[in-house]
Amino acid sequence: MDIVLLIKSIMGLVVILGILIVFFLYMPFGKEQKTQKKKVYTQPSKPKPKHELKELLSVIRDKNATNQQLSEALDAIIKYHGHIPSKLGIRCHPDFDIYSEILLRICRHPNTDKDIIVNFDKELEKRNPEYVREINDSLTKGLNSRGI
Repeated sequence: MDIVLLIKSIMGLVVILGILIVFFLYMPFGKEQKTQKKKVYTQPSKPKPKHELKELLSVIRDKNATNQQLSEALDAIIKYHGHIPSKLGIRCHPDFDIYSEILLRICRHPNTDKDIIVNFDKELEKRNPEYVREINDSLTKGLNSRGI
């Protein structure tokens, strides 16, 4: 009687295994039929405007940049990045170092002229009245470093 019970148990397990194999084989086909490819509509990407501060700084750092390119880069800096964050007590905000570098670079650039420097200085002072002293110091350092 033990052998008959053992054979019936094995036959039952084989039947259950067969059912599971059938489900396993038919399930992927069911999923493929249910999941249809959805059409994804994307808008064409717009060209990025060249108003990134890093890109504008690269124009100013370029010794071969023309007078016109310098003027356009500085106008874009004033237009899009003209506001310097407020002072931290007595100290300048760390972002002021970027503007100080810009002043030094435009003063030392071989293709700059007085109009570009003066216009940038006036606009920066007008937009950031609490940094007037620091802007003037950076401008003085830049003009003194020209080695005329």
